[in-house]
Amino acid sequence: MIPFNKPYLSGNELEYIRKAATLGQLSGDGHFTKLSKKWLDDYYSPAKTLLTHSCTGALEIAALLLELEPGDEIILPSYTFVSSANAFVLRGATPVFVDVDPVNFCIDVHQVRKAITSKTKAILCVHYAGLSCDMTTLVNLSKEFSIPLIEDAAQAFGSTYKGRKLGTFGDLATFSFHETKNIISGEGGCLLVNNQKYYNRAEIIREKGTNRSSFFRGQTDKYTWIDLGSSFLPGELISAFLLAQLESSSQILNMRLNLWNSYYKMLQSLQEKDKIKLPFISGEISHNAHMFFVLCSNLIERQALIKYLRDQGIQAVFHYVPLHSSPAGQRFGRISGKLQNTIKASDCLLRLPLFPNLSSEQVLYICSAIESFYTCI
Repeated sequence: MIPFNKPYLSGNELEYIRKAATLGQLSGDGHFTKLSKKWLDDYYSPAKTLLTHSCTGALEIAALLLELEPGDEIILPSYTFVSSANAFVLRGATPVFVDVDPVNFCIDVHQVRKAITSKTKAILCVHYAGLSCDMTTLVNLSKEFSIPLIEDAAQAFGSTYKGRKLGTFGDLATFSFHETKNIISGEGGCLLVNNQKYYNRAEIIREKGTNRSSFFRGQTDKYTWIDLGSSFLPGELISAFLLAQLESSSQILNMRLNLWNSYYKMLQSLQEKDKIKLPFISGEISHNAHMFFVLCSNLIERQALIKYLRDQGIQAVFHYVPLHSSPAGQRFGRISGKLQNTIKASDCLLRLPLFPNLSSEQVLYICSAIESFYTCI
C-alpha cells in the first residue's frame, strides 16, 4: 500500500534527540527549544515566536489573548479542522461559519464582510493546503473594523503571498508541526506574534499563567502565578526533532514541490477532458506543496475513486466534514450565508499521497491508476 502520508527524517533528528537526552533536560524551554525558537524568530523576523505542544495549543493561547467572553463572535471558514473553532468555543465565543472560495478553498473574503457585526471580536483565516487567502482584503477588513486578524497557518509553513511569508500578516498566527505537515516533530506547533502588544502576555499564558520565563531571564525576582494560562510547552525531544527538520526545510519543501509539479503535469490531461479539476495557483502566491488534491464531479464518483485506488494499493483520502454540519458546530456556532462551496469541497475533494520520499515511480503509478479509473467510467 502506498500510504497517504509517511513521516520523513531529514538526517539529524535521532542525533539531536540523543544529544537532548545527554544534556539532561527533557522538559520544555531547554537547549533545543531555544535553538528552534531562534531559528523561527530569524525566519519570521521581526515577528516573535513561541513554541507550543501543538497548533491547537497555539490557537488556545490566541483565544486567551483576545479575552473573549460569552456572546463574542469569531468569523472563520466552516471547511477547516475542529481546532480552528474549538479553541474559541472553549472561551465561550460563538464561531460564525462562512463559505470558502471555490477556487482555493480558503475563506471567502466577501462573506467575511457580510458576517461582521458589533459582536465580532476576531477574524480567523485558514490557508488551506498551504495556499494563501486574499490577505490584502483581510488585512484591510481588520483595519477598517479594528478587528484582530488571526492566521491559521497550520498547513502553510514556507508559503508566501505577494512575496511575504504567510503568518506575518495577522496580529497572531499559528503553525503545526504535526507528522502530517511539511515540517514535523510528531506533535508540535508554534504561535507567531506580529502585534507585539500580545507577546509578553502570550509568554505568560504559555507558562501556565506564570512569569517563569522572565524570572529565568533575571527580569523579576519572584516566580509566581499572575494570569490565566496552561501547559503549552513542547518537550525537549520534540524540539530536538523539530530543529533538524527546520534546518532541512528548504530541501524538504523542494522535494515536495517536485512531486506536486509531477502530479499536476501528469493529471493535466484529465482536467483538459473535464474529468477532474486540479488546484489553481494564483500568480500572487508561492505555495509549499503541502497537499495535492483533485476535485471529482460528485460524492459518488469520489467515493468510487477512493475504493478503486485502494484496490490498487493506494491510500487516497477525503478531508473535512464541514464544521457547520457537525453536532458541535450546530450546538456552538451559527452560519452566515450559504455554504455551497464548503459542501462541494467536502463531497468532491480527494487528497493524494504526498511526502518527501514518495518516489517518482509511485507518482506515475498513482496517476496511471486515476487515468484508468476515468477510462472505465
